[in-house]
Amino acid sequence: MIDLTSETASTLQGRDFLTIAEFTEDELKTFLNTAVALKAMQKQGVPHHFLEGQTLAMIFEKASTRTRVAFEVGMYHLGGSALYLSSKDIQIGRGETIADTAKVLSRFVDGIMIRTFGHEIVEELAANADVPVINGLTDTHHPTQVIADLLTIFEHKGKLEGLKACFIGDGYNNMAHSLMEGAAAVGMDMTVASPKGYEPSAAILEATKARGVKNGCSIAFTNSPQEAAEGCDVVITDTWLSMGDEDEKDRRLHDFQGFQVNDALIALAKPDHIFMHCLPAHRGEEVAASVIDGAHSVVFDEAENRLHAHKAILKCLLEKND
Repeated sequence: MIDLTSETASTLQGRDFLTIAEFTEDELKTFLNTAVALKAMQKQGVPHHFLEGQTLAMIFEKASTRTRVAFEVGMYHLGGSALYLSSKDIQIGRGETIADTAKVLSRFVDGIMIRTFGHEIVEELAANADVPVINGLTDTHHPTQVIADLLTIFEHKGKLEGLKACFIGDGYNNMAHSLMEGAAAVGMDMTVASPKGYEPSAAILEATKARGVKNGCSIAFTNSPQEAAEGCDVVITDTWLSMGDEDEKDRRLHDFQGFQVNDALIALAKPDHIFMHCLPAHRGEEVAASVIDGAHSVVFDEAENRLHAHKAILKCLLEKND
């Protein structure tokens, strides 16, 4: 981890947070260092009202537990406030353009977080907003989760660079894409294993491979979960049924046979591996109960770190210099 410097932190102020790929390694480590510091302050009962008087608008077009609670509680801890805006309750759900919504909210709040479907929605919102826009999840990317994941890996392994991680499941998945981007940025080997027809975005795979080469790590794809899990420090999976895929349940359960993270598969990883899942989990589908509830699972540390990671993102983007 690098030292937190005002020079690095200053490059983040006022920025949007749409994908992991848009940040340098030092900027990502600044988010992580800030999360470590804020977590320590919270555990020690030290007030950290860096965003006193500021307000975050939170637009939700997809259901949420961890994202909503982490951002809302996070703003409270930082001395600000958050507004929950369901698409059913605001005019964007009745046909108001994304651009108009962005321009209006920019007159009221200091930042906007949105959890939605198409990534182009977040991009259009950011292009028209005068305040930082944070991607709380799209179908293609889940960058705020990956800051929490990298924080969790660092806490349990003491480093990021040089580790070997794998993601087993749907490769064309927001978690797979953002994890690939995060691994490539911090020098961590990452292999994604998916059935045929569920490969990651070709553009994201090629971009992360190229960035990985520059940072001395490998980003790869395979159809073999065994190949991906072999010798891993970190084993990661996610639901096979992302929001919006419910109508495909029977087909997906058939297609993903052999890709469950179970005791046999996890045995191929290093003896001191950790298992991660962004939750919610479907025990008996993408992961066996014995794995997610086992001694190597850190899923609840990972879930808690959503709070600390989100607070770091908020502080870095929204804090104003005197």
